[in-house]
Amino acid sequence: MSALIEPEQLSSETELVWLEDIEPLDYVRQTLDRLPTRRGKPAYHRAGRMVGYAVLGPKARSSRASGTFMRRVFWLLPHDRDGQPTGLYASGAPSEAIDPRTVAPGIKGYKTQRSEGGPESAAMRELGMTLPEA
Repeated sequence: MSALIEPEQLSSETELVWLEDIEPLDYVRQTLDRLPTRRGKPAYHRAGRMVGYAVLGPKARSSRASGTFMRRVFWLLPHDRDGQPTGLYASGAPSEAIDPRTVAPGIKGYKTQRSEGGPESAAMRELGMTLPEA
């Protein structure tokens, strides 16, 4: 779950690689996966599709016990809002979801009104800010 990711777990990230355009996505799911390498596209074993992943720098340390590295993977399931706009997540979002526009190397990202499926707030409208159309 996104809320359980600690900032120090992301401190070795140097780059985020997006496998598709994130602009039309209201949210992506993020998890920390144990992976055998610091770089490169990881194997993907979930339903749905991988949307992106983190690359770690050369100073990233592997686990002493397993020799693996904790890296973020961004993904979506078939029943997520991008595939079923009026489905289960027409409003709200899964617990591990974040707005992909709020994430960067070393920054875990957060939910926004857009990721939750809601309209922009009154405060955003007063500032002249609007959310992109879905």
